[in-house]
Amino acid sequence: MMRALLVLLLATSASAAAPRTFRVDYFHTGNATEERFSFDRAVVEPLPWPGHPARAIDETNLGKYLFEVRDRDTNRLLFSRGFASIYGEWEVTTEAKNLHRTFHESLRFPAPEKPVQVLLKKRDAQNAFREVWSLVVDPKDMLVDASSPPAPGPLLKLVENGPSADKVDLLILGDGYTEAERPKFEKDARRMADILFTFSPFKERKADFNVWGLMPAAAQSGISRPSTGIHRRTPLGTTYDAFRSERYVLTFDNKAFREAAAFAPYEFVEILANGNTYGGGGIFGLYGTVAADSLWAPYVFVHEFGHHFAGLADEYYTSESVYAPAEERLEPWEKNVTALHDPEELKWKHLVKPGTPIPTPWDKEAYESHSNTVQKQRRQIRAQRKPESEMDALFVAQRDWEEKFLSSQKYSGKVGAFEGAMYDAHGYYRPQLDCVMFTRDKVPFCAVCQSAISEVIDLYAGPAAKAPRASP
Repeated sequence: MMRALLVLLLATSASAAAPRTFRVDYFHTGNATEERFSFDRAVVEPLPWPGHPARAIDETNLGKYLFEVRDRDTNRLLFSRGFASIYGEWEVTTEAKNLHRTFHESLRFPAPEKPVQVLLKKRDAQNAFREVWSLVVDPKDMLVDASSPPAPGPLLKLVENGPSADKVDLLILGDGYTEAERPKFEKDARRMADILFTFSPFKERKADFNVWGLMPAAAQSGISRPSTGIHRRTPLGTTYDAFRSERYVLTFDNKAFREAAAFAPYEFVEILANGNTYGGGGIFGLYGTVAADSLWAPYVFVHEFGHHFAGLADEYYTSESVYAPAEERLEPWEKNVTALHDPEELKWKHLVKPGTPIPTPWDKEAYESHSNTVQKQRRQIRAQRKPESEMDALFVAQRDWEEKFLSSQKYSGKVGAFEGAMYDAHGYYRPQLDCVMFTRDKVPFCAVCQSAISEVIDLYAGPAAKAPRASP
């Protein structure tokens, strides 16, 4: 009897084991008016799939793109995730009007047992997802690559709260750190993780997260900054000046990024760039980046992680932008901005208190006048290549002025619809006067951003546990 029970338990454990992680790599090519997709390879990653099988379907309606995995025989939906991409940002730049480019991208999902159809969808002019590419994937095809690249280094457990299937798994990757700087990377990674969990709702949901650290050693310290003539061959290829925007930090080497990240359980990734120049970036469902030693690293990390984690839009609008102005004011898919076509249908209406006017008035002209002065000073500092400390001092003064100014407005702290967002002074609105996604001020995520973040945490870790009832 005992032996039979043991055999049954072992069999149940084996059948319940998580599948491996499957990855489809592909090329995304085009310009501002056309795009094409071409298959590169199918890969089985070294580790099991970190997600929970009960949370395979994404119903958040986030992302410029969405991919689905369907059973080839029955067409049953097995897995889906919304996401954004570097290509999706690049196609709305001025460069895309005059040039074709190709970007390497990946789709990750639980390894299937038999052939599946992978469908890639993109939002159309009405914001509905439409199929733009599909392919059949056979996990038993002899060309599926199950080899394992060299491990990038020891896996650090920075925060561990339970099995990956029940948690949000965040991986912090280091780039531009030499082997001798490995202790520095661990210190930087722990500092960034600590900072994240001081912001709501991450603070209240910390128990729903695991945080890991990995650092492939670089031959030289630091990352590329082409605008100053600095080029580095770093393991992940992280660089400033993405899209020729000096503070925008991305890696375009998707293969290197994916092969390093494959040695940790992850759903979200933050790349720590070893440098002290202000910079970062964040793309929903891909990764976030930050220059670890910048004075503004705590703010940039959290702001860019908001993009990456919950698809939050930039709410600022007075800074220079590489993106071409929108020809139409479509309702954005991002949950923290709106085109406000119909005030009665405001997407965060449930958070607006009675008596708050929509649109919500604020002294926009005074804010813009001050911001334009700061932008002019910023351009002068950049043109004269003055020390980073001068830019930091300018940003500190700007922050101090904005905190005082915005907090003094009549509807400060209230949820409404304040004009100015998404790099545009007119036609787009943000939920509150100030927010992590608007300024570098010492303020929290606004109520709408917090709600969006909580929804994504629920997708991976389930609703927050209810507090236990007090004993009588």
